[in-house]
Amino acid sequence: MGIRAWSIFVLVALSFWGNSQALTKNTLLSRIRRAPEASGETRKCSYTFLVPEQKITGPICAARGQVPDKDRVTRLDVAAVRDLLSKQRREMETLKLVVDVDGNMVNEMKLLRKESRNMNSRVTQLYMQLLHEIIRKRDNSLELAQLETRVLNATTESLRLASRYRELEAKYAALSAIVNNQSVVIGMLEERCMQVYSQRYEQPPVGPPLVQVVPENIPVHVPRFTNEIQRDNTRGFARDRGSRSGPSPTTGSLEVQKPPQSNFSAEGPFRDCLAAQDAGHATSGMYLIKPDESERPLQVWCEQGIDGGGWTVIQTRRDGSVNFFRNWENYKSGFGNVDGEYWLGLEGIYKLGRQGDYKLLVELEDWMNKKVYAQYSSFHLEPESEGFRLRLGTYQGNAGDSLSSHNGKQFTTLDRDKDAFIGNCAHFHKGGWWYNACGQSNLNGVWYAGGVYRSKFQDGIFWADYGGGFYSMKGVRVLIRPID
Repeated sequence: MGIRAWSIFVLVALSFWGNSQALTKNTLLSRIRRAPEASGETRKCSYTFLVPEQKITGPICAARGQVPDKDRVTRLDVAAVRDLLSKQRREMETLKLVVDVDGNMVNEMKLLRKESRNMNSRVTQLYMQLLHEIIRKRDNSLELAQLETRVLNATTESLRLASRYRELEAKYAALSAIVNNQSVVIGMLEERCMQVYSQRYEQPPVGPPLVQVVPENIPVHVPRFTNEIQRDNTRGFARDRGSRSGPSPTTGSLEVQKPPQSNFSAEGPFRDCLAAQDAGHATSGMYLIKPDESERPLQVWCEQGIDGGGWTVIQTRRDGSVNFFRNWENYKSGFGNVDGEYWLGLEGIYKLGRQGDYKLLVELEDWMNKKVYAQYSSFHLEPESEGFRLRLGTYQGNAGDSLSSHNGKQFTTLDRDKDAFIGNCAHFHKGGWWYNACGQSNLNGVWYAGGVYRSKFQDGIFWADYGGGFYSMKGVRVLIRPID
């Protein structure tokens, strides 16, 4: 039975009980009032008040003796009223119990509804979590599929690169065989030339005199003698320079390459590296310079970290990655990589020196990572018509003076012999330099790994007063800067 039905039932019972009580009280009062009137006698009444749970207003008279009138209230009437009241009381108690039970049921229903709502919320939450988990697993499946695709692509690419690498290895082996054959042929041609020369001049040609200087500073703890060149797998042409007579001159020139952004300034061009420093560029790196008489800008490495900065690097040797056995045009225009090994070019060096008074710094590094230097108070070159003749000032430093003997000499390459020797010093020393006959330094020679090397001629990167003629330097830099 619902709550509304029970409420209607309670209201009807209360209404019924109220009507019956009022009817009973009216009947009793009418009988009491009619009793004296009917008898016509004056009687004394004793009043008995019944106080049941229901309130009864007015007295109830019980006459003594026999009551001849049937309308008089008797004890049986009072007992009947009491029985009726007791019955109504029991019904009221029953109704109260029913109401209490119904109230408990209503509370339980409310609790059940609240729990039902909580359960619905929890079920909804679990459903959303399940939905999200399904979506996440689907996304993970898609990501896994994409990852598998990328792995397959990377595997395919690695296999392709491995195949390409094997092809390049085969080509490199073929080129190495060709180079070895060429070395043999060159050796045979040299022997043939010597025979022809001896038949024509009745004496064999001789190489330049070896450097006999015993340097004061000899690098110690040389690990081994070597005539091998340190090679990089990505720079295979360096292998060519380990041959007996050296590789043939190349014809490439200095090309402006796109440098790393961290070491390159897009500003300029400047007059020289000191002008770049005066403009606020205090970081060493690649800059564009344009000497006064130059038609096009040059890309150079500016060294701002030593001796006050402002140094323009005109030559760098560090790893044997660039072939320095080149012809006149190459040495005139320049070659190599500005952020690696390079030669600025005789024409550019000449026009730089024409702008004012410059000084020269030669920085040497041996295979014990020790650095020494030789500095000259003045430096410039004469024009090409004079063979870019070298002009130097006085020496100071701790490397020894191995360049003053070249002062006043013209530049010599394999195809333009300007030295004082009967032969060509560039042929024997495998580079271009201001040779005398042939001289005490060869900073553009062959880059040999390890320092001390074996060769028929002194063709390494040597500085006679530091290490002698058979010790090849690990690193060299030649720099110029305006005189303060």
